[in-house]
Amino acid sequence: MSDWNSLQYLKFEKQRTQPVRDLLMRLKSDPHTIADIGCGPGNSTSAVAEYFPKAELVGIDSSPNMIEKAKARYPRLKFKLCDALDLEGKYDLLFSNACLQWIPNHTVLIPALMSKLNEKGVLAVQIPMNSEEPLFQIIKEIAAETKWGLQKVKLQPNETLTPAEYFNILTACSSSFDLWEIHYYHPLPDHRALVDWVKGTRLRPYLDCLDQAHGRAFENEIIERAKAVYPLQNSGEVMLGFRRFFFTAVK
Repeated sequence: MSDWNSLQYLKFEKQRTQPVRDLLMRLKSDPHTIADIGCGPGNSTSAVAEYFPKAELVGIDSSPNMIEKAKARYPRLKFKLCDALDLEGKYDLLFSNACLQWIPNHTVLIPALMSKLNEKGVLAVQIPMNSEEPLFQIIKEIAAETKWGLQKVKLQPNETLTPAEYFNILTACSSSFDLWEIHYYHPLPDHRALVDWVKGTRLRPYLDCLDQAHGRAFENEIIERAKAVYPLQNSGEVMLGFRRFFFTAVK
């Protein structure tokens, strides 16, 4: 599978960074050491650095493209190519925005991350829980059609549990925790922007398996079906709903 595309991701930098700021606003600790897990092109790490300017901070990501972009955009910050479970050392804060859903087996992953915290350290996480959004249902239905030949496409893990399951996991591995959700409504300029939103993430494994012409046709079919579900607003824009799940857990 192709590497993550940082430029595609950053087309909606403002919208993708808002959950970072919302999660930071809930933190009451004053960490000295922080790791930003799944830092992407560095926008989340930059926001963390603004919020905790005196902390020792590193952003990690498993994507060479993302790390290269992060280093170029924020040369004063520290970034490292690293998988989440390979992170070394202990931290006062482990921060992760829209990353853990790509890592399987959360019943093992979350306790493992908690073990990398110092005493009273905090794990702060945001993960999308948006599989019921019509756009993602449309993509799933179109990809299942035999004419595209995508039945054997290997999708990346995209695992989220229920809030109740996260409640039980955190009960067993933290001293205290908070869970909450925010449902965002993002104004997008047109229906093409719906595809652009997911082109570097949800659509990536499908487009990797299609030639350029079939890839464009695949995208266009998504756009045409989306028009029936996403009407233009009075402003001429399209409104994309996005449900995100958050938690903070203290060791």
